[in-house]
Amino acid sequence: MSVAMAGASSGLAYPERFYAAAAYAGFGGSPNTSAKGVSSKFSNDAALLLYALHQQATVGPCNIPKPRGWSPVEQSKWTSWSGLGNMASTEAMRLFVKILEEEDPGWCARASHFVSEPVVDVEMHHNPKVEPVSENGHTKSMPAENVNRSETRDKDVVSEGLGGVGIYDQWVSPPVSGTRPKARYEHGAALIDDKMYIFGGNHNGHYLNDLQVLDLRSWTWAKVDVQLGNDGPITPCAGHSLIPWGGNKLLSIAGHAKNPPETLQVKEFDLKTRTWSTLKTRGKPPVSRGGQSVTLVGSALILFGGQDAKRSLLNDLHILDLATMTWVEMDTLGVPPSARSDHAAAVHAERYLLIFGGGSHATCFNDLHVFDVQTMEWSRPIQQGEIPSPRAGHASVTIGENWFIVGGGDNKSGVSETVVLNMSTLVWSVVTTVQGRVPLASEGSSLVLSSFSGEDILVSFGGYNGWYNNEVNILKPSHKSTLQSKLMETPVPDSVSAVQNATNATRDVESELGTDQEGKIREIVMDNADSEPVIKKVGETHDHLLAALKAEKEELELSLNSEKMQTLELKQELMEAETRNTDLYKELQSVRGQLAAEQSRCFKLEVDIAELQQKLQMMDSLQKELELLRRQKAASEHAALSAKQRQNGRGVWGWLAGTPPTQNVNDA
Repeated sequence: MSVAMAGASSGLAYPERFYAAAAYAGFGGSPNTSAKGVSSKFSNDAALLLYALHQQATVGPCNIPKPRGWSPVEQSKWTSWSGLGNMASTEAMRLFVKILEEEDPGWCARASHFVSEPVVDVEMHHNPKVEPVSENGHTKSMPAENVNRSETRDKDVVSEGLGGVGIYDQWVSPPVSGTRPKARYEHGAALIDDKMYIFGGNHNGHYLNDLQVLDLRSWTWAKVDVQLGNDGPITPCAGHSLIPWGGNKLLSIAGHAKNPPETLQVKEFDLKTRTWSTLKTRGKPPVSRGGQSVTLVGSALILFGGQDAKRSLLNDLHILDLATMTWVEMDTLGVPPSARSDHAAAVHAERYLLIFGGGSHATCFNDLHVFDVQTMEWSRPIQQGEIPSPRAGHASVTIGENWFIVGGGDNKSGVSETVVLNMSTLVWSVVTTVQGRVPLASEGSSLVLSSFSGEDILVSFGGYNGWYNNEVNILKPSHKSTLQSKLMETPVPDSVSAVQNATNATRDVESELGTDQEGKIREIVMDNADSEPVIKKVGETHDHLLAALKAEKEELELSLNSEKMQTLELKQELMEAETRNTDLYKELQSVRGQLAAEQSRCFKLEVDIAELQQKLQMMDSLQKELELLRRQKAASEHAALSAKQRQNGRGVWGWLAGTPPTQNVNDA
């Protein structure tokens, strides 16, 4: 991060802005000020962090011993300060102001009495001649050529409204004003009439549907008052593409949503009516997706890749003709890129579509693919120069034949380099590198190209690198002189593709053989200068040799071209196979986990079944016992009835014999 990043909304130079913020927050000039002075305004965590950043900015890294006494406040202060490590004082200043603005957005308006005379930050305050450049952990001096260029161009300040850029190839923060949009990533950004429009995105797992605008002349944020159209409010989304069209319209294509439709939809926002509408398209629209690339070529949009609602990665290619609003799925030749999302795309010479990077479920890529719109053929050229590391979620814009790529990540950390590709020579070079965990080293940020007084300006917004950002950063590239100087210092190979490499290799062999043969012929001619027959014979031999060499050259060209193409195809197939194997292994692990869970459930069911069987057996035994008891009861009743009948029979015979039967007690 640049030492002289401009302040947010007050127009103060950074040291003045920091000390004003520190004074407002309750920190005096003493480095031993406690965090109690700000506890009434902020939460305990914010107060401790502000204290630690203030100490880091004014004193430096924490070198005092850990407090021995049992004091929770002192222990917390020491832990917060020492946790910042060797953070630069300027970075601590920037973070101090940023956190203060997040905790209390209106602090600057209430802190005017802390600053006597605001200083407008129009130029950068550090000297590029003595500022070392850190690269890969090593410190090196800036080349003399870059130093001279910085010295001469520092005075050529691009200034509109409150913003200013006084140095090339360095990211700086313009002094923006107005209410900043909610922090987000995977949003859409587009530029119309020096105004950057931001739509949608992802914040804390929630999709957004607000439309914000930043006036790049005054660096003022404002929310667009969207009117309800016939389609009602637009669906919140993220991972979509925002394309300017027709001078006063924005096209939002695809994107992830909570309940996405089956097929991809195209939304249009009219800046005049301030309404969203869904455009009707013809043909077969692509399946709904997010993380795709959409590139404008003439009056057509080229859509490639992405990830559908079922998390399946795609590598299909579709074209939408904006004149007829007709979708066409392209049948291409060659080997297309492997399925991916969150890649970058650009168009060169209105003919070649370039695809760089992106990611699958398991890995990130740094391969470069080219699609020829005229021949409908994919190719994979050989990259030259400082080839970027694998990344996904990066942002990009083109300036002429130069393709600038910013940010991205590799599932481990954010990418700190801003790189540029010369699309004519396919040579990569690094423009600049930021330090620390800053918004520019984020995934899902946006990048647009603007122009002030004939100077190109890159404008970056948002992103995610562990937390959500709503920062604006700008860079004025010196891409023309930078690329020319690097190409002059480092010889660029003649070839930019495997086929050209094969051709050049054959040409070198032919050149060496031809030189050797001509040398031998010249020696023979010199030795036999007085003999014409010998000279004639040598000339005929020379012709035969040249003819033979040409024939061998053609055979070598065909053979080398074939071998190179086969090698490229095999490498591509190998990469795709490795990617598939990785994805399949992950799926296998998932299925194994599911099977283990099912096996556990089956075992539990078996135990339950065994218990039920035991209960059934007990029920059968009880049923048999019940049946036996019923039979015994029936037998007892039958025996009792028989006895009663016998007793009644003896009573009749006794009557007949003159002895009356015994009177029943109940009858009595």
